[in-house]
Amino acid sequence: MTANIRNFCIIAHIDHGKSTLADRLLEHTGTVMNRDKKEQMLDDLELEQQRGITIKARAVRMRYKQDGQEYELNLIDTPGHVDFQYEVSRSLACCEGALLLVDAFQGVEAQTVANAFAAMEHELHIVPVINKIDLSMARPEEVAEEMMNALGTDPDDCVRVSAKTGIGVDELLKTIVAKIPAPSGDPDATLQAMVFDSNYDDYRGAITYVRVMQGTVRKGQKIQFIRTGSQHEVVELGQFVPQREPCDTLSAGQVGYLICNIKSLGDVHIGDTVSITGDKHAPALPGYSRPKRMVYCGLFPSDGQDFSELRDALERLAVNDPSFEFEPETSDALGFGFRCGFLGLLHMEIIQQRLENESNIDLVQTAPNVTYEVVNKRGETVTIHKPQDVPDPGDIEEFRQPIVRCNVIVPGDYIGAVMKLCQERRGIQKNQEYLGANRAMLTYDIPLAEVVYDLHDKIKSCTRGYGTLDYEMVGYEPADLCRMDIMVNGNRVDALSIVCNRADADRRGRAVAKKLKAEIERHMFEVAVQAAIGSRVIARETVPAMRKNVTAKCYGGDITRKRKLLQKQKEGKKRMKAIGNVEISQKAFMAVLSDGE
Repeated sequence: MTANIRNFCIIAHIDHGKSTLADRLLEHTGTVMNRDKKEQMLDDLELEQQRGITIKARAVRMRYKQDGQEYELNLIDTPGHVDFQYEVSRSLACCEGALLLVDAFQGVEAQTVANAFAAMEHELHIVPVINKIDLSMARPEEVAEEMMNALGTDPDDCVRVSAKTGIGVDELLKTIVAKIPAPSGDPDATLQAMVFDSNYDDYRGAITYVRVMQGTVRKGQKIQFIRTGSQHEVVELGQFVPQREPCDTLSAGQVGYLICNIKSLGDVHIGDTVSITGDKHAPALPGYSRPKRMVYCGLFPSDGQDFSELRDALERLAVNDPSFEFEPETSDALGFGFRCGFLGLLHMEIIQQRLENESNIDLVQTAPNVTYEVVNKRGETVTIHKPQDVPDPGDIEEFRQPIVRCNVIVPGDYIGAVMKLCQERRGIQKNQEYLGANRAMLTYDIPLAEVVYDLHDKIKSCTRGYGTLDYEMVGYEPADLCRMDIMVNGNRVDALSIVCNRADADRRGRAVAKKLKAEIERHMFEVAVQAAIGSRVIARETVPAMRKNVTAKCYGGDITRKRKLLQKQKEGKKRMKAIGNVEISQKAFMAVLSDGE
């Protein structure tokens, strides 16, 4: 019965209590036994528990009885951080409604606004929820007014809850049943299901998570993935409660998983449509728009041996997280590895840690950079993913950098500090509006390269933790950029090249050379560290040689004896320098990242 199914997700800013509210809903509907209870039930990745943040969206089915009727509630818990926006957009496509959760003390934040507009674009029914009403500093009335000003919700519709203590959760469950529409879909029509996530199991192959839009899927049935055209038999299907629980059928409106013993990872694509085999299959669903990768960096196995292991690990991870991409590349300094694209710096850090934890691979990572566009003298537009690909200055007609529109929500006292910070980052102010008596939203267009490294941290520190940032891509604009190369011992180290603004090049070059001087270990010969733009050297530092006093054994006597020994040492050092290799540690690669402020 589709009339008794409700599919919804929880969207909110980071740390507003999504995962805790999900725990309370599981508890109140009796989905989880008392003995299995633990904090953040749905955050089951080891990394999520260590960091206390949600990284992956998770689905769970709950049964809820009201007025003699039993309802099936399918909840999808989503992350709050801007880097995992793609996980949120995939969840929205599988639901009819969304709980928009706002902290009763912190109020409307930047991600709250972004997620609410995304839910409106998907035409979901939004249930506004004010959480943490048990706090002594809670101000639910003001927050309800902020939500009305920023998002147009009715203050009377706001459900007030405390996810920690369980106050108001029963009322919230009644509101979900009453307000969120039942899915429209005919269980007897041709099968049409959306793949919204997948996971790789070493024993069962790829496990696909689906939301059935039309029709019914049964155990033992033959199905096909429309995008790839591959056909498989359903070995097991079921729902998450929150662990996998097998059942015999999934019909229109339900959310669950399919296991088809798929061993080839290329057969599973998130956003694909599952239907029946043959020519009478259902049309493909629109799927998801491809996420725009914002940040690129090189990942290399640290001992050069595990190249194929690294590729297998990346392929397994790509099945579970389609928002990053990778392609093979070689580096003179680091050997064979992969160029990987990510949605942001936190996303990059999470992927690196998941590779090290889940696949036990030791990685060397190059300094991250954003994507640029170059128009050459022939009028062709080239996309640049790594600084080594930037053509010679004589061949560049126009150098373009990506610009993002940043929405920063700050208390009134800190507006001046945030404006100063954004202007230092070459930001152009577009808008300023007040959400309440003491909170404003500033909108700036800022180059992405200035945003991804540490703008979020800097905003947090200059607003004492109250400022929040959300950004979206606007496009590319021309700028005065150049490629800065780092040369160690006269050789260009391709992995250390960076693209930066010409006005900043001297400062950054000096800072990088100074950092590298401190990080590179001393050798038997002196090592020159230089920063150069084209053939012009803009900064130099020298790592001094280790010294041995070869004249220690000479006392008195003719000066020519000492000279002869020093000359001999000089020749030896010269020969060493010509054939010696300089070791550069991973710490030194990461030192290039910080701009030495």
